[in-house]
Amino acid sequence: MHEFIHLKVKLQDNPNASPRWEEFKVLYRPNMNVVSVLMEIQKNPVNAKGEKTPPVVWECNCLEEVCGACTMIINGKATQSCSALIDNLPAEVITLEPLSKFPVIRDLMVDRTKIFDHLKQVKAWIEVDGAYPIGRGPRMNEKDRRWAYEISKCMTCGCCYESCPNFNFKTKFIGPAPIAQVRRFNVHPLGAMNKADRLDRLMGDGGIADCGNAQNCVRACPKNIDLTTSIADMNQDTTVYSIKRFFRK
Repeated sequence: MHEFIHLKVKLQDNPNASPRWEEFKVLYRPNMNVVSVLMEIQKNPVNAKGEKTPPVVWECNCLEEVCGACTMIINGKATQSCSALIDNLPAEVITLEPLSKFPVIRDLMVDRTKIFDHLKQVKAWIEVDGAYPIGRGPRMNEKDRRWAYEISKCMTCGCCYESCPNFNFKTKFIGPAPIAQVRRFNVHPLGAMNKADRLDRLMGDGGIADCGNAQNCVRACPKNIDLTTSIADMNQDTTVYSIKRFFRK
């Protein structure tokens, strides 16, 4: 094991600035993750040449792969920096870059607002009428609950967006994660009340028809959510719904 950890970080001073690369060397300690290395740079912001430099800006919150905020591209792959252990990164030089599918705020911190806008677009929630006690809700079918629970593990990290060739700055595609959430909420006993509304939105501009079935998303998901199964199910549901809607006219 080397005495120092060698980082190559893609930095950007503001959303309109040109990106640049900066290298850092941090004293190695066992069991370090990428976040702890960035914290060492923050305490002593000096680059590999010994020059003073602004500390690297990144985002993190839970530090246990739940919030998705610390996602960045590590050695070419979208990964959570909190769970990326240095000992498991065999490269001589570890490269850190911001996610490429979202606007850069500064350095490794990006604006993931699009993900949450897309969740709003497909109404990925269950409406509750008022804050008063309404008693115990209906029980969910156990078979459905099992796969729906897996979808609920989504942490809106952006890995599936990063890997998707159909999602970029030029397209309106809502991405894989919101499609899976439609499947999840449509099977819920209370969420089913808004099933037609969600399917309408999936069939709209930037919806499920814009998915190219590359299947990169299912490999990229850090929670191993079966996104392709959800996309296939929603393809079927929107097809059936559109036929029924046509004959109701």
